[in-house]
Amino acid sequence: MEEKILELLSEEYPEIDFTASEELVDDGILDSLTITGIIALLTMEFGIMIPYEEIIEENFNSVAGLARMVEKLQA
Repeated sequence: MEEKILELLSEEYPEIDFTASEELVDDGILDSLTITGIIALLTMEFGIMIPYEEIIEENFNSVAGLARMVEKLQA
């Protein structure tokens, strides 16, 4: 799952190195507009709805966090 998400993010946001940090939000690498785009991308790609309560730093600080969130929402 992590590899697929990293591939999608790298295609959509080639200017961002998603492997450079495990604190993408905390380090200011991801801003609110980018997070909104990531939510839309994951929603379309995986057919999930990301509820407001899942939009937290823990889920968006790393590709691993995104993968855990997607897997949880697919279950």
